[in-house]
Amino acid sequence: MIQKFLLCIQLFALFLSPVSAFGQADSMPSKGAKTKGSETKAEPTAQPGAILPYDLGFQATLIDQNLFRFRSRYQGQNSLRSRDENEKSDTYTLYLGVRAIKELEFFINPEMARGNGISTAIGLAGFTNGDVIRNPTLGQDPYLGRYFLRGTIATGKGEEKIEPGENQIVGTRPSHRLVFSFGKFGTNDIFDTNAYSNSTRTQFMNWALINNGAYDYAADTRGYTRGASLEWVLPNWALRLGSFQMPTEANGIHLSMDFTHSRGDQAELELHPRALRHRSPLVVRLLGYRNLARMGIYRNALAVAQQNGKTPDITAVRERGSVKYGFGINFEQPLGDDDKTGIFGRYGWNDGATESFAYTEIDRTLCLGAQLSGARWHRPDDRLALSIVQNDLSGSHKNYLAAGGVGFLLGDGKLTYGSEQILETYYSWQVAKPLFVALDYQLINNPGYNQDRGPVSVLSLRVHLEY
Repeated sequence: MIQKFLLCIQLFALFLSPVSAFGQADSMPSKGAKTKGSETKAEPTAQPGAILPYDLGFQATLIDQNLFRFRSRYQGQNSLRSRDENEKSDTYTLYLGVRAIKELEFFINPEMARGNGISTAIGLAGFTNGDVIRNPTLGQDPYLGRYFLRGTIATGKGEEKIEPGENQIVGTRPSHRLVFSFGKFGTNDIFDTNAYSNSTRTQFMNWALINNGAYDYAADTRGYTRGASLEWVLPNWALRLGSFQMPTEANGIHLSMDFTHSRGDQAELELHPRALRHRSPLVVRLLGYRNLARMGIYRNALAVAQQNGKTPDITAVRERGSVKYGFGINFEQPLGDDDKTGIFGRYGWNDGATESFAYTEIDRTLCLGAQLSGARWHRPDDRLALSIVQNDLSGSHKNYLAAGGVGFLLGDGKLTYGSEQILETYYSWQVAKPLFVALDYQLINNPGYNQDRGPVSVLSLRVHLEY
């Protein structure tokens, strides 16, 4: 794997070798563009030896989490362990990209993830660290997280600036555009994004906050999949469609090649209504998804268990082409002049009949939160944030766990049901331009939906370096 990691860097270096006619730096005006206060200028001709526009970035994140012993009347195979525990995780990512021509970009992201989550990342639907790989048998060698092509086609007049960011090549792009992405990346790179609650490395850490918890989106255990998406983006709204490979088993690393009977399809409509005067528009995202995979039905597992007098086992009733569907609503409302202060929320629902398979064991979720910019105390790049979440299960999912059934994350042996309720707050301090240190606290009531256990307190320290 280390050789593959080095090969990726070598291939990217080849893209940056001198070329004569493929492209030019984005600081040059595009053809027909008009610079404010100047006349229209023709696009300069690329000179021999010019370097292609490219993205070269790096991130490293260390998360140190402390779980404090909590009340526990009993515990089962997949319970959060009631003990004082400290676990660390660290991740490293290279962001490499090149714009071969104005309309086409290629990105690769070699990555390495190490360390463990508390209780080996089981026992909570809203787990406390989104950087943890949920399958400890994978090892800690480098791997390719993403490799994909992105094509952009203008569908109208006007351009907008591309700000620096992960897998973003600075310059300009059409404000009216079609965007096609193909390859390996995260479904949540495109769908269910949110400016205030989207990254465990810089924002909230809990799984139920970095994504819609009820969105069982297609992904392997590392959070990536292969497939394609199409986005139609305009200044006031956007429409996104995508279809991706599902894992061959729950929380599995291998992706199914049987695309007819195993895939995740989703559609999202984004709207920008103006809700507050003198503020940026409200952003609302309406999501629907449908998964096909070899999954089990909770009612079937319970029926088989009643017949044979044994504990229900969802893996014993899996059928090819089983369906799971759901929807979500996601909003963000900037409140400050720089949009770094704002409120956000998500609501998610899935049918809850088919087993949770790819993300986490949540069938209903509701969260609300806020972020406050440090500009008010003369620390403009600091952040203070707070959010609350409530997660719930469908009736058949509850009955399955109460009968002693085990999912890929949960299973206390029995269940006195209660909604899993989470409060998370953090303060992120910019130590230097590329370095951020955050102190995070999470309080979880009814961990794994069980009133006989908890509440749970987790205190975390995060160090994040980005370039």
